[in-house]
Amino acid sequence: MYVRVNAPWRRLLKNRTVKRHVQGTDLFLPWSHQLPDYARARPSYGQNLVNLAVALEKRLGNDAASMGVLDVGANVGDSAAQIMAATSARVLCVEADPHWSTYLHMNLDSNPRAAIEEALLTPNDDSWSGGATAVRSGGTSHFVASEALQSESILSVGNLYERHPDFAGLRLVKSDTDGFDTTLVPAIAGQWADAGPVLFFEFDPLLTRQVAGVDPNAVWDAVAALGYSRLAVWDNAGDPMGQLDVGEAAEKARSLEPRPAHLGYDFWDVAVCRGDDEAALSAFDELVPEAFSPLGIARPRAS
Repeated sequence: MYVRVNAPWRRLLKNRTVKRHVQGTDLFLPWSHQLPDYARARPSYGQNLVNLAVALEKRLGNDAASMGVLDVGANVGDSAAQIMAATSARVLCVEADPHWSTYLHMNLDSNPRAAIEEALLTPNDDSWSGGATAVRSGGTSHFVASEALQSESILSVGNLYERHPDFAGLRLVKSDTDGFDTTLVPAIAGQWADAGPVLFFEFDPLLTRQVAGVDPNAVWDAVAALGYSRLAVWDNAGDPMGQLDVGEAAEKARSLEPRPAHLGYDFWDVAVCRGDDEAALSAFDELVPEAFSPLGIARPRAS
């Protein structure tokens, strides 16, 4: 993977548009994008989200055709494309970086089940009032305060909800915003409280502290106050690590600081559901059936 990513011709022509078949879908990408390399090195990469969408749809029965998904930090649309290929879901994609949204449109504009918002999503109207700009690395971006992004490109969670009433019944939320997930996810869950969607996001405490400057573990109390009580956890390559209660999450997350690279991962992918969401609890039992272990349930245990 290192050799492929750092090939001189690929670095020289990093913004050349290429078409790649990635995990069952055809995607237009800049040549520098590392998604095909991750997927080749770890076939489980990103498939936990797709499998979760499939498991939730299976439990919707006659309502499956109305399943709504929110994809925050949609990037080039890879998650949305794979979810729509595997389910009948409609996906609302939010992407703030115009570099990625160009490819997002190339990949999804022809799909009538996709909707796209080119905006930086914020918890409320006061966030990022001074503007923001994207900092890109590999195949992703995070944002820092700047005047470069005009106010009309910044959209609060409340305004997103008002602009898309057809997504009022969200079933699944995916957030991948490189450090801001723990502040966005509770705001989304609160806005869509009547729907009670499953929340899937990256939990990277070191990046959260560095980029967002907040306590990452505050997310657990915030979602618990909204009735969320159960976590399914995967490592950042998509391999299962097990289930735990929200009340245990902060203590278990101590293993992520410093990053446990010696265990083969850097941070968690987590899905959180409400205690009364029987369909989601059943989906968690199907996908991540064992109790949480920092060693994971798909890799050998230490003796």
